[in-house]
Amino acid sequence: MCGIVGYTGVQNGAPILLEGLKKLEYRGYDSAGIAVIQDRTIHIQKVTGRIANLCEKTQDGLLTPGCTGIGHTRWATHGAPTDTNAHPHASNDGRFAVVHNGIIENYVELRRELTEKGYHFESETDTEVIVHLVEHYYHGDFQKAVMKTANRLQGSYALGIICADEPGRVFVVREASPLILGVGIGENFFASDVTAMVAYTRNVIYLEDGEFAELTANAIRVFDCAGREIPKQINRITWDIQAAEKGGYDHFMLKEIMEQPRAAKATITPRIQSGQIQLDDLDLDFGNVRRILITACGSAYYAGCAGKYTIEKLCRIPVQMELASELRYADPLVDEHTLLIVLSQSGETADTIAAMKECRRRGAKVLAIVNVVGSTIAKLADYVLYTWAGPEIAVATTKGYTTQLLVLYLFALYTAKKLNTIEETEYCRLVSCLKALPKQMQQVLDMNPAIPRLAKKYHQAYSMFFIGRNTDYAVALEGALKMKEISYIHAESYAAGELKHGTIALIHEMQPVIALCCNESVTEKTMSNIIEVKTRGAEVLAVAHRENQKIVSLADDMIYVPKVDPLLCACVEIIPLQMLAYHVAKENGCDIDKPMNLAKSVTVE
Repeated sequence: MCGIVGYTGVQNGAPILLEGLKKLEYRGYDSAGIAVIQDRTIHIQKVTGRIANLCEKTQDGLLTPGCTGIGHTRWATHGAPTDTNAHPHASNDGRFAVVHNGIIENYVELRRELTEKGYHFESETDTEVIVHLVEHYYHGDFQKAVMKTANRLQGSYALGIICADEPGRVFVVREASPLILGVGIGENFFASDVTAMVAYTRNVIYLEDGEFAELTANAIRVFDCAGREIPKQINRITWDIQAAEKGGYDHFMLKEIMEQPRAAKATITPRIQSGQIQLDDLDLDFGNVRRILITACGSAYYAGCAGKYTIEKLCRIPVQMELASELRYADPLVDEHTLLIVLSQSGETADTIAAMKECRRRGAKVLAIVNVVGSTIAKLADYVLYTWAGPEIAVATTKGYTTQLLVLYLFALYTAKKLNTIEETEYCRLVSCLKALPKQMQQVLDMNPAIPRLAKKYHQAYSMFFIGRNTDYAVALEGALKMKEISYIHAESYAAGELKHGTIALIHEMQPVIALCCNESVTEKTMSNIIEVKTRGAEVLAVAHRENQKIVSLADDMIYVPKVDPLLCACVEIIPLQMLAYHVAKENGCDIDKPMNLAKSVTVE
């Protein structure tokens, strides 16, 4: 949520800031702004709505010259999305400007204190207290003013601050919110996501909580909270800007759906050597694990729901699913015999981080499954398995979800082998099945050219129901979420056996029901539920193997997937549902990559 960028160097900064903000659009926002220093004066331009409005207002940055600046995309928390509440915010004397990601929890107290000291507030935001504190503490020493300000703040924040008196310097501060420094030649950058900088540099420094940094055109200096300079490692980004571009597709979401076979191969192939799964970074005493707790939010949670069946079946360890937003406020029964698995595409999900910290405090070991190297969750975990999905730009996750599933499958097989809960022949068979998944994922994309036609049939539906049993039900959860988040059609998922316990009252003539029928162990039971809804007039779209002729005779429409072992089929089964949601949203004229009210990385509670 929200995005920040900053630049100092020899080029005109505004065009670079605007390009960086465009790369952060996927995070979700409702206003945007930049601040640039010229002739020891800070010039601020802010707009509500899209970055395109800001580009038009500044003529792509040409009307805002200057070599040092900061930019921001805001997702409203404190105060409505207005020009006044948009960032950057300026001090009363116009000497300072700040951009901020996160939440200042003690802003009410600070606002009251600053008001009593005579400071005037223009906005309703929590952020504005920051820039007034910097002004209050500034007595000719920019760095000291930033340090004193940071010491007064409670909550989460990634800050970028500029001073008109010192036009070549930018200070940044991190606390529980992502912030990355870009190392250039004769220029340096900062951003909340590396995608904002990768067009200019692939050399980055990851800040830790409590650290701050000074950026000038020729140097980056990093300090701890006491002001002591500390050495930092420069990391190399291995993917290039093309990986974050649309590549000829209409939307990032469609591109990322199509990338899933490649992403799956990148996730699986390096971890299978000579028929054996190798997870070298997982040096865990499995004999001490009596219970596994999986926590996440949104699609990552639903990936965990699907993975739970595979882990329990193969490892014979009880697996419990908990929403991170609930777990963080619970009194969980967690101890040193609990393995907590946390899933997050960004590695910065605030609720997941909080739940993770609480369980670690109670003695649990933590395994993180994330996509972003150097993210907060990756750093806090005892063990990390990266999905290696590459950059995911669309707000609605696709390859992020499927690669998380694949890592859970790898983990399940690896752990079962360690615990001797699987026969060698079955282990070898499932490893072979796992290696075949990228090809089968490609087959799904190739064998369903009729999905756009189906979207034309169903796109005007008022609501949809997704039903399934066992792993099919887990996939239904994610399928319904995809439909509702990008097409804005009400979509709900139900365990098919629960229909008769209330939900069937909502089934009416022509009601779309998407029935998932890929798990052969429960297909017969799901077919009886299809008959129940058909009897009440529902229009059934079934997802199944071609071999299942009984379902073909029952359903009104079919989507086909290759036949995959039920323990591994979720990552294949979800792809046509992603495609269906995409094409329904396209038929409805929705902003597919940036759905309203949503953000890619939810870094606030």
